[in-house]
Amino acid sequence: MTRMNPELEPVKNTSPRSVAPPATSLTIIFTLIFGLLALLPIAVFVYFQKPENSNTNLQTNLISTGKLKLPQASFINITAEAGLNFVHTNAAAGQKWLPETMGSGCAFIDYDNDGHQDIVLLNSTRWPWEKPSLTSSIRIYHNDGKGHFTESTASLGLSLSCYAMGVAAGDYDNDGFPDLVVTSVGGQYLLHNEGGKAFRDATVGSGLVAPNDAWGTSCAFLDFDNDGLLDLFICHYVQWSQEIDGKVDYNLPGIGRAYGQPMNFPGSHPQLFRNAGQGHFVDVSAHAGIQINNRATGMPLAKSLGVSVVDMDDDGWLDLIVANDTVQNFVFHNERNGTFREVGAMAGLAFDNFGRPRGAMGIDSGRIQNDSTLGISIGNFANEMTALYVQRGSMLFSDEALSQGIGASTREVLTFGVFFFDYDLDGWLDLLTVNGHIEPEIGKVSPGQTYKQAAQLFWNERGVNRTGGFVAVPSSICGADLLRPSVARGSAFADIDGDGDLDVLITELNGPARLFQNRGSKTNHYVRLKLVGQKSNRDAIGARIELRLGSQNIIRHVLPTRGYLSQSELPVTIGLGKSQAPPDVLVTWPSGTKQTIMKVPIDQLTKVVEPH
Repeated sequence: MTRMNPELEPVKNTSPRSVAPPATSLTIIFTLIFGLLALLPIAVFVYFQKPENSNTNLQTNLISTGKLKLPQASFINITAEAGLNFVHTNAAAGQKWLPETMGSGCAFIDYDNDGHQDIVLLNSTRWPWEKPSLTSSIRIYHNDGKGHFTESTASLGLSLSCYAMGVAAGDYDNDGFPDLVVTSVGGQYLLHNEGGKAFRDATVGSGLVAPNDAWGTSCAFLDFDNDGLLDLFICHYVQWSQEIDGKVDYNLPGIGRAYGQPMNFPGSHPQLFRNAGQGHFVDVSAHAGIQINNRATGMPLAKSLGVSVVDMDDDGWLDLIVANDTVQNFVFHNERNGTFREVGAMAGLAFDNFGRPRGAMGIDSGRIQNDSTLGISIGNFANEMTALYVQRGSMLFSDEALSQGIGASTREVLTFGVFFFDYDLDGWLDLLTVNGHIEPEIGKVSPGQTYKQAAQLFWNERGVNRTGGFVAVPSSICGADLLRPSVARGSAFADIDGDGDLDVLITELNGPARLFQNRGSKTNHYVRLKLVGQKSNRDAIGARIELRLGSQNIIRHVLPTRGYLSQSELPVTIGLGKSQAPPDVLVTWPSGTKQTIMKVPIDQLTKVVEPH
């Protein structure tokens, strides 16, 4: 039985997050007074943001008049012809339980080491108090190398029944084959890859034990102690049970029972598992310092949905940034002694520019300016723009979504999946966000909102304007397929057909997974690297890649956990633009070894093995 937070009272609300519950007349008066006062700083903020908004309008004008030429980015929906026949279900039967809103993730994984990126998709099952589902909650599709997929779930011996949420892939035993971790409402599962021929459920005896009330979301493999073995970080959302959800009893006017707000549910600690070898993990969460409590209540503070693994200060040790829903985001700085220090507020990543938490979902990070400047994007709730925190010091960031060109156009949508990728191979990271509301009937109480929402693609214009930011790419350039409204959740990228550019996979709540082939301009060149660790973990997760291209110093990392509940491919693609000169590449391995590869061949995959 889940223990209720003693401070949690049953709440009978009548609207979505942005609308207040019923109040007395006196309360309404005070609410109006304080509401007007609250608008004052917003008005000041908008006034001083006029140049930034003007800049956004200027960019739109430049696009329409042809003065700013965006690269062609034709993403075509090839789901049916690629053989992908997956449809997600959230098992909803009218009771409106909170987990039914959250969807599930996806992953690209080369499970048989044939050089082609296969697909993992997750599904829900019926609730335990209903008739169990006989359909597996995990599906795997094998890639023939030309972008066509055949389901291989049964032949791999996979049959997992759970309310699945997130997925991570990593070779935790360094045997050369990537394994899988799946999170769910109620637990987490370790699936060992048996030489690319089958997957074995290795959860029992692995040490990956979750609390009884656990609701696992995003998860990530990383080597936080640099011992050559992949450890595991697992986000947990809120403490949830049928009993708690029933007592919250969230309602909307004209709708009745609706999906509840996370602030009405107790928080839950994330978990960090150290890989002890021999297929066993040890829960080091408390010792590592990642269990943050609410100072006022002493209860768990986190309500975590996304995690980004990144070396924020380039000290060779991986840090963690955790996206929390309606409470502050966390930044766990690696203290290089098996512990982390939470520095989110000091780093400027905990709150918005007004010092308020937001409804954070997915998260990703990347070197967006090719001068090692780190950008961190976080997808937020409706009426909260997608964040773009830009590094302005070793461990100091500021949210510059407005001035960077993504703030205004992301304010109204509810964003789940986000990731950086170079869709046009010009050497600069672009941004894709996927969106969709949580309440099917949201239009009845918020007329400006819709349940299905369009994805948004942002082109990084620094290749032609070094002082610029990001520009929203219209459907006339990127194709109507990608921007067709849906209730999107997870997203990932990979080169599915071996042509060098990056294709996109998006999952939909109660809908089909969709695969988009990148058929944009083929005039730009690239290098593609698959790193294999020897002293480091075999997947080389955490490795730093530095490529010199003229005056640019392009930096990428092997960090496949991206976005929301999902994982992109392990190989790293670096766009070269028009350059045809084979570049030199410096790899800094997680072990600390530095390796220079001279004149890396362009327009093909190169395997780089760490020296002993």
